[in-house]
Amino acid sequence: MKYKRLSILLITIAGLATILLVCLLILKGQSPFWDNTVYSEKYSENSDSSSKSDGDNDKVGEDNGLLVSHYIDVGQGDSVFIELPNGECMLIDAGEDRDAKAVLDCIDGLGYTYIDYLVVTHPHADHIGGMETVLNTYEIGQMFMPKTDCDTKTYESLLETVADKDMSITQAKAGVSILDEGNLTATIISPRYEYADMNNMSAVIMLSYAETSFLYMGDAETDAEYDIEYDVSCDVVKVGHHGSETSSSKKFIKRTGADYAIISVGEGNEYGHPSNDVIKLWEKHGAKVYRTDKCGTVTVQSDGNKVEIRG
Repeated sequence: MKYKRLSILLITIAGLATILLVCLLILKGQSPFWDNTVYSEKYSENSDSSSKSDGDNDKVGEDNGLLVSHYIDVGQGDSVFIELPNGECMLIDAGEDRDAKAVLDCIDGLGYTYIDYLVVTHPHADHIGGMETVLNTYEIGQMFMPKTDCDTKTYESLLETVADKDMSITQAKAGVSILDEGNLTATIISPRYEYADMNNMSAVIMLSYAETSFLYMGDAETDAEYDIEYDVSCDVVKVGHHGSETSSSKKFIKRTGADYAIISVGEGNEYGHPSNDVIKLWEKHGAKVYRTDKCGTVTVQSDGNKVEIRG
């Protein structure tokens, strides 16, 4: 009887300890769901998901000296596929689930079978909806995503797919280097802090190639813009939050000095994006504005010295 009571007591204590641990994780903003995923501050060279063999893409873009950024027409969503001059490639977001085919058509049409760098800017469905299809179609080198408390079905389903594939995720936050190869660099410059508004948690990327640079804003709004400490001067900017008036402050636009401003937006969308005032503000400060609802997929290339719109 004595041992039976002791056994019951120990089981009770263990159960209470487990409940307390889960509560502490929740209070710290950590979902127990993340326990299924190796989520690292810096990418581990030994991580299974980051390992890749030479010739995964047969070096599709090798030695052509061009960086080509495809702002894919995914309607009211975001997706950018980037061909890097070292033969590698990067995908930033993948639109809604219904837009996955457009993303795959772009990648397949360019001859890529392996995505070296995959960036999820933030967990809204118009950016991550097609990401599961991407993960189930291509092998991935490294995956970057901000750590958030989002609990939508779309986001949790994405995390389940990542866990099922035993992948690792590098936390996307200011200061994280995606790529650093001499005159070719890609750095995450935001988020700097944790924000209540999920748009401001967007991974903002500065991609530089020799004398040219591309800025990808995700859905970052004016609060995040204000907090960016990095130099944001660039030739091309993917405008934040589909050209909404909640982004693209006058001060930030002046800081970029961009020649081209690309807006990813759906025709006749219910949100009224893009804002006419925002378009005028970019144009006033010297940027030529291109919209995916008017132009379809917009392609911009750089030879390291100058950028130009293709097609």
